[in-house]
Amino acid sequence: MTGRLKSIAVYCGHQFGTNPDFARHAAQIGEFLGENNIRMVFGGGDVGLMGTVATAALDAGGHVIGVSTNNVIEKQEPVHTGVDVEVVDGVNERKQKMFELSDAFIILPGGIGTLNELTDIMTMQQIGESKKPLFFLNTASFWAPFARLFIHMQKCGFIESIHDYNIHVARTPSELITKIINYKSE
Repeated sequence: MTGRLKSIAVYCGHQFGTNPDFARHAAQIGEFLGENNIRMVFGGGDVGLMGTVATAALDAGGHVIGVSTNNVIEKQEPVHTGVDVEVVDGVNERKQKMFELSDAFIILPGGIGTLNELTDIMTMQQIGESKKPLFFLNTASFWAPFARLFIHMQKCGFIESIHDYNIHVARTPSELITKIINYKSE
């Protein structure tokens, strides 16, 4: 992968969370992706932050691909209308498909699923299977506890260096957008 990022997966919550900035920032990220012709890949849902970011990308003229599972579609959450949907058998296949379709990953606030998706990418980075960048939007310091845990793991000798990961953190959507625009792949 060289040059401009053309396809970015967005990991985020299927809830809105307690801070209105979570949804406002998600919409700004979706709008940026749509306006800049960066294909958005996401979990496919039409709820919470997932629905917000996808709707904003679509409204800005973007191309959005939702990757969902049969189980999620049947039991839990509606698929976002207007997106191209790829349905896979299970969560592991979903994560693999999202990885394959993406040049990079944006991590917005979210729950256990978001945490699972981002740690899978970090594990792939750790063992040398991926160099794709992770862009964290740290709205309202949402990811600060995770960052402290990450530093703690390093201090305790369970990870080598936080610099071994291709991680970029921003506090605001505009700062994150600047990091994405200025990103140079290896």
